[in-house]
Amino acid sequence: MRLTFVFILLVALSSSCRTKSKADEVPNIIIINVDDLGWRDVGFMGSMYYETPNIDALSARGMVFTNGYASASNCAPSRACLMTGKWTPRHGVYTVSSSARGKSENRKLIPTKNTTTLSKEHPTLSTVLQQNGYATCLAGKWHLSDNPLEYGFDVNIGGGHNGLPKSYYPPYKNVKIKGGSDNYLTDVIMEKAIQFVDTVKQPFYLNYAPYAVHVPIMPVDSIVPKYKNKTPWMGQGNPDYASMVDNLDRNIGLLIKKLKEKGLFENTLIVFTSDNGGLYGVTRQRPLRAGKGSYYEGGIREPFFFVLNDKIKPNSKSDVPITNLDIFPTVLHYAGIDANTLSLDGNNLNAVLEQKTTDLDRALFWHFPIYLQAYNVKDNETRDPLFRTRPGSVIRKGNWKLHYYFEDNGVELYNLSEDIGERNNLADKEIAKKETLLKLLENWWEETNAPIPTALNPEYKSMLN
Repeated sequence: MRLTFVFILLVALSSSCRTKSKADEVPNIIIINVDDLGWRDVGFMGSMYYETPNIDALSARGMVFTNGYASASNCAPSRACLMTGKWTPRHGVYTVSSSARGKSENRKLIPTKNTTTLSKEHPTLSTVLQQNGYATCLAGKWHLSDNPLEYGFDVNIGGGHNGLPKSYYPPYKNVKIKGGSDNYLTDVIMEKAIQFVDTVKQPFYLNYAPYAVHVPIMPVDSIVPKYKNKTPWMGQGNPDYASMVDNLDRNIGLLIKKLKEKGLFENTLIVFTSDNGGLYGVTRQRPLRAGKGSYYEGGIREPFFFVLNDKIKPNSKSDVPITNLDIFPTVLHYAGIDANTLSLDGNNLNAVLEQKTTDLDRALFWHFPIYLQAYNVKDNETRDPLFRTRPGSVIRKGNWKLHYYFEDNGVELYNLSEDIGERNNLADKEIAKKETLLKLLENWWEETNAPIPTALNPEYKSMLN
């Protein structure tokens, strides 16, 4: 009897030790998803105007992807893709608000209706992590529903359905934060995020999504003078916007400092990216073409890196094309969570991150059966002056990228290895490559049940009224 009791006790203690050991190995997860930060709006991607020393230093601790993409060219659909790990046709979030943007008389087709609230039928990354023992926190922008707490977050710091703050200075009006200081919004969100990190007692997932650097462009007054005296570089020269980038960098530095103080940095997987391209007219990403809202490279290519001590080699780079859809399965891999039942569209990047392979043989797709009006009809670098986006789809396979437009069956084909600025349309010269990519795109439409708008708009008058 006594021996049996001792045996049971030893088994219990052994099981307890194994559980503790396993828990110790589970990394914390931080996804830094900046709003409207362009591909070259940071120092580590080559900007000679914006100063981002903390972000640059963090990028040097892991692997930078030179061909990193958002899965959509504006906020809500990109965030829906990241949180669900699924292409836009799966969840139906294609844009912000209405899909019929711009004057009706200039829209040839009736666009696909947009979904503005993410359906709960799609398991989110936050829900999966929460169900597997992670404390979860949304700090900043959510944009997919009224309440992120219904989508797997334990803590919500300022997140709602709104896509931007009405003001970065208090009162913030449409951004509600309890108990924050009376400071610039980006500072307050980070203060609360650091409180979460400082007090959480279990492995955590922090989705840090500051409203910055989205409009309204509201400068941090103490920082502006530094940039007023700097020489503009490659289309970057707005001191007010630069002060917002600079302040964002300072806050990320504070977060990293806290992780190191608590001994958490070495066991934290950090992903850094942006939800879409920089806002053309405020900042530029030369030599990339166009900006936010466009499916040229300037609208979807992003600064993108992963950091995890002992797993991802510091100062490493990869040219493998990736997308924010890949974040979901990659995070689950490092968290030790089986993703096989989730039907995710992204790829687990661990083999690339750990330098076991230098290639992923797949195509990337974008689908936007919608209209998105131009900000400035005189300067936007898009296909025509009236719209950043007309209904269509895009595929990238290897170095080749094809744009297909539903209004006129127009095709543009670019070799990005030779023409990253997408200026030389090869659709009439590289016929075989064009047909191959079109076939892959058609198969993808069928696989995802992608809606193709065909109904004509009776109010349409002219392509360029």
